[in-house]
Amino acid sequence: MEMSVGLSNSVKGGAVLKLSFCPLAFSRFNPSPPSSTSKFLFRKKSYSKKLTGRRLISKMTDSEVKAATSDSTAGKMIFQPILEDGVFRFDCSANDREAVYPSLSFINNKSRDVPVMSNKTPSYIPSFECRLGQQIVKLEFPAGTSFYGTGEVSGQLERTGKRVFTWNTDAWGYGPETTSLYQSHPWVLAVLPNGEALGILADTTRRCEIDLRTECRIQFISLPSFPVITFGPFSSPTAVLVSLSHAIGTVLMGPKWSLGYHQCRWSYDSQERVLEISRKFREKGIPCDVIWMDIDYMDGFRCFTFDKERFPDPKSLVKDLHNIGFKAIWMLDPGIKHEEGYFVYDSGSKHDVWIQKADGKPFVGDVWPGPCVFPDFTQSKARAWWANLVKDFISNGVDGIWNDMNEPAIFKTVTKTMPESNIHRGDHELGGCQNHAHYHNVYGMLMARSTYEGMGLADRRKRPFVLTRAGFIGSQRYAATWTGDNLSNWEHLQMSISMMLQLGLSGQPLSGPDIGGFAGNATPKLFGRWLGFGAMFPFCRGHSETGTIDHEPWSFGKECEEVCRLALKRRYRLIPHIYTLFYMAHTRGTPVATPAFFADPKDPNLRTLESCFLLGPLLVYSSIMPDLGSDKLQPLLPKGIWLSFDFDDSQPDLPALYLQGGYVIPFGPPHQHVGESNPSDDLTLIVALDEHGKAKGSLFEDDGDGYGFTEGEYLLTHYVAELESSVVTVKVSKTEGLWKRPNRRLHIQLLIGEGAMIDAWGNDGEDLQIEMPSEIEVSKLISSSKEHHRLRLESIKHIPDVEDGSGHKGGELSRTPIELANGDWSLKIVPWIGGRIISMVHLPSGEILSMQEKRNPFC
Repeated sequence: MEMSVGLSNSVKGGAVLKLSFCPLAFSRFNPSPPSSTSKFLFRKKSYSKKLTGRRLISKMTDSEVKAATSDSTAGKMIFQPILEDGVFRFDCSANDREAVYPSLSFINNKSRDVPVMSNKTPSYIPSFECRLGQQIVKLEFPAGTSFYGTGEVSGQLERTGKRVFTWNTDAWGYGPETTSLYQSHPWVLAVLPNGEALGILADTTRRCEIDLRTECRIQFISLPSFPVITFGPFSSPTAVLVSLSHAIGTVLMGPKWSLGYHQCRWSYDSQERVLEISRKFREKGIPCDVIWMDIDYMDGFRCFTFDKERFPDPKSLVKDLHNIGFKAIWMLDPGIKHEEGYFVYDSGSKHDVWIQKADGKPFVGDVWPGPCVFPDFTQSKARAWWANLVKDFISNGVDGIWNDMNEPAIFKTVTKTMPESNIHRGDHELGGCQNHAHYHNVYGMLMARSTYEGMGLADRRKRPFVLTRAGFIGSQRYAATWTGDNLSNWEHLQMSISMMLQLGLSGQPLSGPDIGGFAGNATPKLFGRWLGFGAMFPFCRGHSETGTIDHEPWSFGKECEEVCRLALKRRYRLIPHIYTLFYMAHTRGTPVATPAFFADPKDPNLRTLESCFLLGPLLVYSSIMPDLGSDKLQPLLPKGIWLSFDFDDSQPDLPALYLQGGYVIPFGPPHQHVGESNPSDDLTLIVALDEHGKAKGSLFEDDGDGYGFTEGEYLLTHYVAELESSVVTVKVSKTEGLWKRPNRRLHIQLLIGEGAMIDAWGNDGEDLQIEMPSEIEVSKLISSSKEHHRLRLESIKHIPDVEDGSGHKGGELSRTPIELANGDWSLKIVPWIGGRIISMVHLPSGEILSMQEKRNPFC
């Protein structure tokens, strides 16, 4: 029997094992005794560039075929300490340790592969089983353990009972049960009953099943061989995320303007319309920093081009936008039109950068421009080629770039992506020449990396801003992300909080949803409520698809417009705090937005809260039910002191805000855009004392762009407040950085309960003392605050209840699925136009094939 040697090491259909070689790379057959995972294995360190397209033919006995297809091995995984104290790498065997591919999640592959000295041993040791060509890894935890993470996933916050498949998928209109979305994070954060936490990473780029359906058990299933990395147990979930950041890197430090509000639509179809929308924000006094250009700015959807009729002068457009404080972000997809004479296609063909089919010819697949070829971002020459195109593109006044469709998405195919047999001629340090199944999940991250590097080449004085739809664990080093093509309904509004949080718990803190929903028409209440708390998300963007009604903040009536205005003014007041959180995330690996249980990981009652989240010590508590405003909530708060406050802007459709006792947070004026801010602006500190009469907090300041902060050109101020003998003293305890303190006024707002506060003014940098009023005076202040709050709520004009938006009904898609079973398969279908298959489940095996539909006119 013949064995044709090449890329796939699985046995299909009995006696023939097919493995095909790349023309430019060679993995030699492993002559050592079979490892625990496979009788036939290719070693990671055996690539050679001498093979030029020939096939190796070997013989395989019937007994060897039987062993490869049916043999099963099992046991405890072997381990070694890596990276730092408390981090361990587990492998099935010593042979498997040598056989794994390079890590694409770690910033430094050596830190995963080189052991460190440690006297510690792991608290939890995974078991493994290798069966039918699959490596199955299990970890058992004590009763009361909660699971989080798993990256970009829909559905509930606490993940027990869920199963996820890491396979980047164009998932338009996904629902809470969708098993594969746009990104892959083979990672679970386990919070133990005592509040300690442990992180588990299955370090593989291949399709991986994360099975959390059994209580207190994690199971990973993927092709062998892959290592498992554990982080902890550490004292808190935050400590786990900090340790993870030492492995996969921290979030990029983006420009400060990227923390403002972003307005997007598919599409603002002319530069006149773009300017009209931008100017209307200024006319209406609604803060906004960025406007986005979707694919219709291009000439026939050709990347790096502009439509000569609708966008004839992009430089002039961007100049006009800059003059009113707007930045411009433009989309770039990976699909390059297969067209001779188109300069990008001709250049890419000359440099030989396209992904190839198994026969060595460029793969051609249909996307928006029609037939397209796709850059092979696994090759350094392709990344450099793309980066130089981006560099030239930036000269048109481009402020940021949006990478979409980079799963990669392909039209006219049921898999919605390219064939797994396609060939990537990858760099040796990435894993060498492999088929698409190996690199599929990292394609989007490598594209984002190339885009990020191209923006850096264009202007090293500016920090790149890239948004990517597809990603892998580690993508946060290069790009922000969003949660894809969601729906305009309350279900997706509810999911948006947990989805943003899961990404943060998986190492990607810079994320958010399409506020208001991408598909379908939002109602006024839905849009107002969504932007009400969405304005507090780390990444804040409104976006909607073509064919829907307008989704700008003023599009739903005056009542909704006012809610949106108040919500975004809140965000802009809090940008000094949010920017400080991102500086800490970038430099120290701490999270930005976290679930409420981070305030008390031991409290099991907090672990499933999905209507609130923390921004540092600031708790944002919203109602996610259409008939219940935040003024009617009875919030479950973590133990300790939590003091409510607002900006004299309380509104049922805005979230309630609470500051944890013991903390100080900074805020500034509600500018119309970040560029209006000035170091000499009044600085306000909100102070909530703990039970010991103390509080602390920090403020980071720099130019808001560039890399001067890496050379000390910044000011990081640590403030403390302390109550002694009825006097609260607020002062600077420590400063870092070379910047001198700006000459500015300091406003202290000392919270005393029920929204009441004591105001004091002084000069920043000087000690400021506040004499505490008597208990009777405090009681009067609280009563006055409650009465003022009541009168404000009574005077508010509420957003009217409207059942549904009119027009395109994309927002209805996730509401009424029908399940059909026939033979070996069970299908879950939404009976929309033509029917939409949500998922297919193979009944004997339980295998799930996700079939989410997309905005695809070619299907």
